[in-house]
Amino acid sequence: MLDIPLSALEVAMVQTGTRAVDTLRDTADFARGMERLGYHRLWYAEHHHSPAIGAFPPVVLTAHAAASTSVIRLGSGGVLAPNHAPLALAEQFGTLAALHEDRIDLGIGRGPGTFDEGIARALRRGAGPATDAEYREDVAAVLSFLVEEVALGPLPEPWLLASSAAGGALAAALGLPVAVAHHIRPDNTRAVVEGYRAAFTASRWCERPRVLLCVETVCAQTEEEAVWRAGPMNVVKAGLLQGLSRTPFPTPEQAAVHPFTEQERQALDGFRAQQAVGAPETVVGRLAQLAGETGADELMLTTPVYDLRERIGSYELVRKYWGR
Repeated sequence: MLDIPLSALEVAMVQTGTRAVDTLRDTADFARGMERLGYHRLWYAEHHHSPAIGAFPPVVLTAHAAASTSVIRLGSGGVLAPNHAPLALAEQFGTLAALHEDRIDLGIGRGPGTFDEGIARALRRGAGPATDAEYREDVAAVLSFLVEEVALGPLPEPWLLASSAAGGALAAALGLPVAVAHHIRPDNTRAVVEGYRAAFTASRWCERPRVLLCVETVCAQTEEEAVWRAGPMNVVKAGLLQGLSRTPFPTPEQAAVHPFTEQERQALDGFRAQQAVGAPETVVGRLAQLAGETGADELMLTTPVYDLRERIGSYELVRKYWGR
């Protein structure tokens, strides 16, 4: 088995029949579960205006989880630079790093975190999408402010999220470790990784290329059970394929009777084939394959299943079989 760390990405799904506050209360239990299982780091994603995913700021969830754990690394995966003032991000994560020494990560991304153009503009105080140059300036400003303005002590570990070759190129130019969003745009993974490694320039943040690969992972005792647990996220994805961002996160029972079109089924099957869904041997084999093909230094698993106990159970199974 490949000797590389396993980490987790939490997107905080709001389950049908529950409230966002219930999801929020689960986050501490989930963080403690990941620490107990020996996962290396836990990141939180930034989302807005979605009934399926809570609009919980990553910096707040990171602080909450840090107060409930003791050794696991925590941070954003990612906080979206165009939605925030660079100095504010530096101050927030710099403060967390000072309070929780050598445990805080600052993963930075570009997307709006919503499919609603009005919400995206509200987040950016009326501004439109950031250009390539503006995004680069924002990321560089965050890094500069961390060192020059904040520097309360230990600094957070910065990462750049990338789902395209352009994102990988920016991480290489700035000398940052890169977190590759294979769970979002798997067809771009190879180009991101190869371009990043070829163009990487060492910096104070990173001496050599470092690649973290994020993979959607649903593991259960049988293949059929894993597919069942993965069903709710398929409904959400089908909504996104139709341009509908207001799809709630359903129960597995609701997902099982959802009327997918043939086109949706083909797209979902194709996506699942590039992720890691199935029984333990299938999942671990697929993760090892992806790590080998990309030369990833670390794998981050995101497991969007309905029930908290089943979600933690998936991570537990992977962890158990990964070490064999």
